[in-house]
Amino acid sequence: ISFLEKRRSTVAKKMRVGIVKKKDLDTILRIGLRVPDHGGLKPWRLKLIQGKMRKFLDENIIFKEFKRLNPEASEKILNIERNRFQRAHTIVTVVSTPVYHKKIPKWEQVLSAGAVCSNILYSAQALGYAAQWLTEWYAYNHALFKALDIDYKKHKIAGFIYIGKKSFQPKERARPDIKTVLQNFNEFT
Repeated sequence: ISFLEKRRSTVAKKMRVGIVKKKDLDTILRIGLRVPDHGGLKPWRLKLIQGKMRKFLDENIIFKEFKRLNPEASEKILNIERNRFQRAHTIVTVVSTPVYHKKIPKWEQVLSAGAVCSNILYSAQALGYAAQWLTEWYAYNHALFKALDIDYKKHKIAGFIYIGKKSFQPKERARPDIKTVLQNFNEFT
């Protein structure tokens, strides 16, 4: 509970690459899959991006696609897009892959993929890694879907979980006051 009360993401642009130990990554992924999954459908898949593949996808897909879509972008912005995946050691791509089931709605399956993202994020952070759950524009780009062997007509990217090394302890940010988001139904009127 103490960890969850203080949990905070390190933004990808401020993390260092570092090294994610294989043993830790196995733990992160194993815990990541311990989510509510009505019917045991496993309506998600994981795509691991590490090593030279990060640079390849940055330079050959993300950067080229961004430049094509934003021909007037500044050099500063282009440099950000040229190095997206290289900010972290490991990027876990969580793909929402709902299937037809007569009793289990697609929405529940999509939520299950989101739960995988949360579990991976929290597991990485609990082990002391810098981690952030992102989507951003490239989570909707068909060229990246093709490069990652994802059928964009059927599936969606629920998130990219960036995992790297902390360069600093992230500061707390404003959190919602429970009174502003809770409606309590405890009595009949």
